Amino acid sequence: MNMEVKAEPALQLSASTLRIGGNAEIILCASLFYFRNPRAHWRERMEQLKAYGYNAIDVYFPWNFHESGEGIWDFSGEKDVEAFLQLAAEVGLWVVARPGPYICSEWDGGALPGYLFAKPGIVIRSTEAAYLKSVENWFDRILPILAKYEQQRGGSIICVQLENELDFYDCPDPNAYITALRDMAVSRGITAKLIACAGQGGLYEASGLVDGVAPTCNFYPNDMDPEFEAKVSAYESRLAELDLPLLVTETNRSHFLLRRLLSCGAKLLGPYLQVSGTNFGFTNGTNNWGKPLAFMTSDYDFYGMISPEGHVRSEAYEGRLMRRVINAYSSSLAEAVTAPASELATVVRSDRAATGTIAARQLRLKQGGQLLFSVNVGKQEEAVQFELSGEGLRVPQASRLTTVPGRCEILPIAVPLSAWGLEGTLNYATAELSDVLVADDGKKTIIVFHSEHEGEISLTLKQPIAAAEVEGMQKHEQQAEGTHLFTFAAAAGQIATSRLELADGHVIELVGLARADALLMDSHIHEGGYITIGSQIAYDDAPRDVAVNWSLKQVDAAAPLAAGSVYTPLADGADYLEKNGINRGYAWYEAVDQTLAGEQVQGVLVQQGSDVVSIYSDQAYLGSCVPGGGSRLIRTSEVQTGSKLTARVEIWGHTNFDDARLPALRLDSMKGIKGLTSVTKVQPLLHWRVLRTKPGTQPDLEFAAPDFNDSEWAIVTFGNWLSPDHPSAEYFRKTFTASESADSWTLHFGGIQAFAQVFVNGSAIGSVHPFDPYINISAYVRPGEDVQVTVFLERVLGLGAGEVILYEGNAAREWRLAASEEAELLGHAAQERTAAESHELPVRLEAGAVAWLYGKLDQPGEGNGWRVKVNGSNMKLTVFLGETIVGRLWTASGATRPSFSGGDQESFYLPGPWLNNGDQNELTILLEAVEAGEPALLESFTFLPVGILKG
Repeated sequence: MNMEVKAEPALQLSASTLRIGGNAEIILCASLFYFRNPRAHWRERMEQLKAYGYNAIDVYFPWNFHESGEGIWDFSGEKDVEAFLQLAAEVGLWVVARPGPYICSEWDGGALPGYLFAKPGIVIRSTEAAYLKSVENWFDRILPILAKYEQQRGGSIICVQLENELDFYDCPDPNAYITALRDMAVSRGITAKLIACAGQGGLYEASGLVDGVAPTCNFYPNDMDPEFEAKVSAYESRLAELDLPLLVTETNRSHFLLRRLLSCGAKLLGPYLQVSGTNFGFTNGTNNWGKPLAFMTSDYDFYGMISPEGHVRSEAYEGRLMRRVINAYSSSLAEAVTAPASELATVVRSDRAATGTIAARQLRLKQGGQLLFSVNVGKQEEAVQFELSGEGLRVPQASRLTTVPGRCEILPIAVPLSAWGLEGTLNYATAELSDVLVADDGKKTIIVFHSEHEGEISLTLKQPIAAAEVEGMQKHEQQAEGTHLFTFAAAAGQIATSRLELADGHVIELVGLARADALLMDSHIHEGGYITIGSQIAYDDAPRDVAVNWSLKQVDAAAPLAAGSVYTPLADGADYLEKNGINRGYAWYEAVDQTLAGEQVQGVLVQQGSDVVSIYSDQAYLGSCVPGGGSRLIRTSEVQTGSKLTARVEIWGHTNFDDARLPALRLDSMKGIKGLTSVTKVQPLLHWRVLRTKPGTQPDLEFAAPDFNDSEWAIVTFGNWLSPDHPSAEYFRKTFTASESADSWTLHFGGIQAFAQVFVNGSAIGSVHPFDPYINISAYVRPGEDVQVTVFLERVLGLGAGEVILYEGNAAREWRLAASEEAELLGHAAQERTAAESHELPVRLEAGAVAWLYGKLDQPGEGNGWRVKVNGSNMKLTVFLGETIVGRLWTASGATRPSFSGGDQESFYLPGPWLNNGDQNELTILLEAVEAGEPALLESFTFLPVGILKG
């Protein structure tokens, strides 16, 4: 590789223009993640993208993928960043490099290592010293690699993104933070352009508007939003004031939307996740796409152009067509500037019943002429006419322009033909121009148009037409000197042509296609002047009969899944896993119940638990829950005094997004549990004294003081004060006597639809709201004494306050902790396998049971892997192929199961490169029955082949 460094970065930005190596460009940039695709597929995915119109990829570099534990680094094998970047350069794709430190990407913790969260006093995504020092450790390793593969050094990286969507996060000082990251990058050899993307439009909040860092925009709209162009154009204008073009680093995957963004002057178009993948291992995130909690699936697929298996989807053909349109206008489009469409044309609707079509902003081409973007955001087809400004000419003249919902047509107006070797002007076309070839030493020009229904083309030529041959296209009478009008009906499978021989011997060939054929046309006109129409790739994914020899071994459900596991005592009681050096996988908390003899347990309260918590009393399964960092009561009477309580906790993934609605959705939140309480008393707190106060004020601690006289306050049930205020604010006070035998007290605000701040004996202890209605008050309560609870309740429009329930009981003691990641889980599976017995599907497990399912899989010689559908209910599966987790699934049904987002939760992918021919492929599947009171059933696996073409 040539390591010579040029004086200037390859990427140059100015208002309305993006240049690479001095050439104006429009970048179609697809997300492609090495950490979600097998290394053996990297080149293939890159070549697929290039074949379907993309000239760049953006790629995150997840910090915690390479640093599995503090100071434990790995950039080898499937994590070989250099090999990935080398391939991108070889294939000819520019790279937008995104090393974080935070990346989001629905990845575990947004790539921030879990050990960071356990560091005392650390403030992530800020200039706090401990955090920046940790970031430096990451940058010390990743940035020199990126610098080596910058385009000006012989690689293909054109820019490096600092952070990611910082405007979604409450960064105390964006300018200082981004400045610190910029300085780190520059000092570690980065000379490429630095960028920072705004997730919700906060350019300052995302980039600090720091010198040397260009702000970019991420847009995730409703694709059919009729006001979208107005919003985007406001950002384009604002960035132009900073002498920057509009760069859209993330957006939706439809090329309909990408065309709309192009109309607004975007020079970089970065649809997120055109290439899908898999969250292998324990890399899933948890995010706020649910109610509000959602688990990210192992299947990482937003249904873009390329499936996780590498199947090409129909949207890919839209990408290839869009690239051909861009290439046809070349640098003239790349340097185009925006202007209101009204300055070019006025929409005249001939179909008055429809109102869906709008004209987006026009683009004024650098070398003359304009492109008019006709966008239909309605629900039906609509016939449209445009009146060209200043000319009074209505187009079309001799045909009908019918727009289609979800289409953005790019129509040429007054475009000089000089760029294509001709003297004259393309006055207008109601068909889209997608391909031009100048052949025969500049003596022949072929121009390809396409349309959904009909097309009309008007040309003014300096040279007279000496001869014309028309096939499937109609040439109308000459309207003015040198002006010629052609129309064609777009019919699939038919090619309309007009061959025009000019007086000087130059030949023009106009070609008219149906849009459906244009999508399938080869990526260019062949040198011989002919075009070929292909067919969409179709895959044979019919289920196959696959021989799998299954065996099953049920194991002690309450015991750690590790060979020779040793518990570690927890001297200070239960605490978060990260504080005990555990950042992923499974953990087992064990403690001893402290209920006094003769007390009847009514339930076990999980204190501040996440992500998946399953509780056992000795060998009895009590239930599972997904508390989202809050508390949950598992109703049971099976806990006996002195019994062993076990909590099996799975870290599904640290949240990839910061959301205040649940504790586990805060970006620096930790996993595990803070304790277990055997609840012996469940007491509704019924009668409260209430005082109405002025809305919008902060709570007055005087009203929460224990000695405050509330004897004149009204007495009502909690929240049952009808206030004329909207919003309303009241103080509610209640006194109860704590049981002498208890040592744990928690309030549950069941059904609350408001925000409440809680005070106990005059001390402010926290808040509750609909998503997190539990609050532990134990630290402020003494057994046998009166406890005064004051609640400052704020509500809007009479929303309900629910009820307050007191849970009293005894906290478990004598804590121990064990944990397992992939290696420990596989070690346990190998240990148990010797006692496994042959077992045919289905597998039925009683509630709470755990088992290992083993399979030996044949891989047919024709195969490139399998997509495996899982059929069952109430069953959670962790699927290993060899030593790698290829899927974590939770079959539907049951009240415990959370929401899932991000892809298919009913299947997993077995990559072909990781399979061997014959029966040497080991499937090891952990099965957990996680619905209390109901058995779990694994009915079957359906094997669908990958990469097999039909026909």
